[in-house]
Amino acid sequence: MADEVLDAKGMNCPMPILKAKKALKALPTGATLEILATDPGAVKDFEAFCNTTGNELMSSEQDGNVYKFVIKHTG
Repeated sequence: MADEVLDAKGMNCPMPILKAKKALKALPTGATLEILATDPGAVKDFEAFCNTTGNELMSSEQDGNVYKFVIKHTG
């Protein structure tokens, strides 16, 4: 279970990334953020976001039309 959940369903790029970036800043190092999104582009966006920021993409899965990502804040 993630420390915090961000519901970004219905938002188009770049809003899920921007909201996740803000939410991660508010979390302590080592905490996890689960993001729920419906934009198919979010899969590549969150991979790139984690590669760029150094945060760890712990999981990425699809449940119907909802994409779920869990990111660990690495500081």
